[in-house]
Amino acid sequence: MSKLHDKVQKTLNQYDLDYKVIDCDPDLADTAAFCEKYNFKPEQCANTILVVSKKVEPAQYAVCVVLANARLDVNKAVCKAMGVKRASFASADQTVAQTDMMIGGVVAIGVLTHPILVDAAVMQQTEIVMGGGNRSSKLLLNPQELLKLPNLKVVEGLAKLKDN
Repeated sequence: MSKLHDKVQKTLNQYDLDYKVIDCDPDLADTAAFCEKYNFKPEQCANTILVVSKKVEPAQYAVCVVLANARLDVNKAVCKAMGVKRASFASADQTVAQTDMMIGGVVAIGVLTHPILVDAAVMQQTEIVMGGGNRSSKLLLNPQELLKLPNLKVVEGLAKLKDN
């Protein structure tokens, strides 16, 4: 069985989250490949995306959680929730530096230094798959478990369904 990132495991234990670990081929950790290989639908997978404010010093970050079949509304919903005028997706380097996690495995669980914004659609699922902090494991949990985390806010309309 794959090991979760230490920060993720510590947070799961600290806040007593109920979860299962899914082993993942590191080459298939990206959402589309993972869904195809392990028979999950995009609406079952919750991606964690780091957003950074623009033209604000020091930079402000938010950890956003959206379903894989949706697009994060950075320009309106995220900026409003962060209380900033402009924001953008954090770069891969910024994401690694702020989360200490691998791209393809970043998960809000374990990043308690920034606000966590969760799209309301995530909370409507019965189970979601999230990263394990690395590329070799994923978490399977009821999204209601996320409510145990500090600094978490559920935001209606944080993301919009992707056009197919």
